Amino acid sequence: MSLPLVFEDVQLTDRSPTRIALEVPAHRAVAVLGDEDSGIDLLGRFALALDTAPQGRVLVFGEELAGLGRRAKLAFRRRLGYLPLGDGLLQNLTLRDNVGLPLRFGSDLSDREIEGRLQVALTAARLTRAADLRPAQASEEQRRRAAFARALAFDPELVILDHPFDALTNRAAAELLELARGGELAEGSRRTVFMTGQDLPEFLRPRIEMMYRLVRGSLEREQ
Repeated sequence: MSLPLVFEDVQLTDRSPTRIALEVPAHRAVAVLGDEDSGIDLLGRFALALDTAPQGRVLVFGEELAGLGRRAKLAFRRRLGYLPLGDGLLQNLTLRDNVGLPLRFGSDLSDREIEGRLQVALTAARLTRAADLRPAQASEEQRRRAAFARALAFDPELVILDHPFDALTNRAAAELLELARGGELAEGSRRTVFMTGQDLPEFLRPRIEMMYRLVRGSLEREQ
């Protein structure tokens, strides 16, 4: 069975000789940390084929998305959840409609089925009272909760998070990490979670099975 995510000698930028070799096992939360200018925030975009690494390749469940056609990429991405840096919400839509976008435009579900799933997602993210706000009217925490809910709309097997907990309270960060993990199995978390950032709150670290930091061009295991 293919690993959820593998980085094979991936060069981060043309200007940097740094190369990343990393295997992300199933049912684990894995974090890669680095300075703001380290380029580690590109790893998620490489995995989703939103950007192309100068050298090396990224395999997602054994597939290199960069080599797939447009339709195949879109279909494959339903197995993935992605939280971009910030929140990536559309400002002209309510939080509810932002969360529902993948379901309305990326699935064959009926309106009734979409509404059912949407209500479950909003409840899980503790967003029911704020659902009809637009992003400009919502707090930073509410926007981040909506972005998490949207990333998890298809109940993905792998979740990729870019700076997911910046500026959040301890309580919100803990709740959203558990939401991303999706519950627990004997093997570990139900979903595989891969995240990047500059740092992580200390209290979250026991819930992240593998943590690495980019130091002087190489990945060092922190736990």
